[in-house]
Amino acid sequence: MLNKAYVYAMKMHGSQLRASGDPYFGHPIQVAGILTDYRLDTATIVTALLHDVVEDTSATRDDIAALFGEEIAVLVEGVTKLSRLELQAEHTRQAENLRKFILAISRDVRVLLVKLADRLHNMRTLQYVKPEKRERISRETLEVYAPLGRSIGIHSIASELEELAFEHINPTARTAIERRLEALKLEHGRAIEGVSTEVERVLSEAGIAGARVFGRQKTPYSIWRKLQRKTVGFSSLSDIYGFRVIVPFEDDCYRALGVIHRAWPMVPERFKDFISTPKSNNYRSLHTTVVGPGGLRIEMQIRTEAMDRVAEDGVAAHWAYKNKSYGFDKEGMQAEGGRDPLQNLRHLVQVIEHGEGGEDWVEHAKLEMYLDQVFVFTPKGRLITLPRGGMALDFAYAVHTEVGDTAAGVKINGELKPMRTPLQNGDVVEIIRGAKREAPTDWRSLTVTGRARSAIRRHIRGAEREEFLRLGRATLEQTIAKAGKSIDDVSLKPVLEVLAVANEADLFEAIGRGRISPVKVAETLFPALMGKIKPAQQRKPIQDARARLFVRGGGLTPGVSVHFGQCCTPLPGDRIVGILEKDKGLTVHTIDCQKLAEFADDDSVWQDLQWTPQAEQSAVGVARLRATVRNGVGVLGQVTTLIGEAGGNIRNLSLTHRQQDFFDLNFDVEVEDAKHATMIMAALRTNPSVDTVERVRG
Repeated sequence: MLNKAYVYAMKMHGSQLRASGDPYFGHPIQVAGILTDYRLDTATIVTALLHDVVEDTSATRDDIAALFGEEIAVLVEGVTKLSRLELQAEHTRQAENLRKFILAISRDVRVLLVKLADRLHNMRTLQYVKPEKRERISRETLEVYAPLGRSIGIHSIASELEELAFEHINPTARTAIERRLEALKLEHGRAIEGVSTEVERVLSEAGIAGARVFGRQKTPYSIWRKLQRKTVGFSSLSDIYGFRVIVPFEDDCYRALGVIHRAWPMVPERFKDFISTPKSNNYRSLHTTVVGPGGLRIEMQIRTEAMDRVAEDGVAAHWAYKNKSYGFDKEGMQAEGGRDPLQNLRHLVQVIEHGEGGEDWVEHAKLEMYLDQVFVFTPKGRLITLPRGGMALDFAYAVHTEVGDTAAGVKINGELKPMRTPLQNGDVVEIIRGAKREAPTDWRSLTVTGRARSAIRRHIRGAEREEFLRLGRATLEQTIAKAGKSIDDVSLKPVLEVLAVANEADLFEAIGRGRISPVKVAETLFPALMGKIKPAQQRKPIQDARARLFVRGGGLTPGVSVHFGQCCTPLPGDRIVGILEKDKGLTVHTIDCQKLAEFADDDSVWQDLQWTPQAEQSAVGVARLRATVRNGVGVLGQVTTLIGEAGGNIRNLSLTHRQQDFFDLNFDVEVEDAKHATMIMAALRTNPSVDTVERVRG
């Protein structure tokens, strides 16, 4: 399999060259070599060899699956997605979100291992990249990829990434730190060299056999980070030199700690026990700082061989150990307290501060983190985090309340999509905005986030108040006009006092909601005049255009303050009248609607209505049509085609009373007005298979 992948990668990359001028296929071979050092499985190494073929050659995912199997195809596809993400997300201001996003789409941790090795080789050859790109790539490495390496415990790769990036981002600081380290080495070099021997001797005399001690100097970047974090000078750092004490068993760690503390004084508040309480990425070790030989402050890390391997290689250590037995040593004695040194890898829980963490360790090292979240991008590359199942309105309100309030449509990855489309990881979402959006009646099914839902409720409340306020004012204007007066010529202050209403706006809203009768207000203002108006006159259409209520225009929105009676489904062109109902607003009925009889005794609720002139129409109505048609092949298609050719849009269709020869079809059809509905019915009657057509009331 490895040989096949090697040959395939060379063939597909062909004569492609790297920025250095070297053959491109050398890069995947180097990446595979890095991962081979971690003794990873065959599938991971094959993925490393193939990781760029889908992105940079004519090879497809299906080709990879056919040649190398589905497992490797999935891994290669995952690495390809991450490569495309790099091109998209040049803004690293949201580095933590970006790390979470990468983890979310790297459900198999091997994808992340290949990507980290890929980034490591790219950083090793960064000098061949144009100078203007080096800083961006280095900063992204520091903010995203090095923390990702630490999040799964691969400190060796993370440390090298940090050093390589630091060299390009701040070469002056790195050079200065290196010079200071060289000076310290000259000053304390001999004493440092003797520490390892001295510690080994002390441990041996205490009966801890097989202990190994070796010293190491902190890396320039780790020192730089401490200088920034602790805001102290170089000379104040106590742990520039660290020593690692490797002992055979876990019990030996605590015994060695006691021996070291008896031999040299410990520095207070510098002891940490990561064995009894491991870090979330399974790091296990004892840390202490002592004043060692020669008066030097020395940091000590005490751990077993297994702990050391996991500390350096993190999740990659799984493959190195997976075929070994952990319960007993070669003499048959219980080792590590009978515990698998990698057992805490099953508790990689979640990415927390500094990118540490993970999720449950499952078969094939799958990293199932953040699967309850979706990470999507704005067109400018800003990353937005939503709960899984989030849709366009959730995204819009996450960007800004105003964007949500004016959202009229959505493009997902450049394509127009329905607003109810669930968003997926990596989607680029563009909200199409209108001047002012009406809250959708089914908004609860279009949102999942509390922020979006509360914003929509607030938007609806504000729109409703404005609607009912306008309706109330227009209704009162109409009522006062019947007394021959204009609302602009009178003061409403007496009404406010009598009805105990705070202000005119509240009065208009209460009238619009049907809580205060406009007739009662008019009688309070003009008791003598209103008394002379007979009830029948209150229903008579008025001539003053200023006092008419216009439906489908004038700012009144169907479904909020104006409702169309389901009993008669009025359409533009029908003669209409309005009924003001409490806490509902104005319901529009046709003049011959049978339901009007229920309001015959209450003249105060009747309102004169008129359709907005055709030129000002901004919406369509829905006509209910019933057609009785002959049962035959293709008849339904003919009928729907006729409706479409006549300019009608079918919103709903049902089939009823089916018999052997005939059946009834009920249509809800969007039409411009009553005349349009009549034209559609006439078109249907031209079909010989259509027996009858009628407009349905109720």
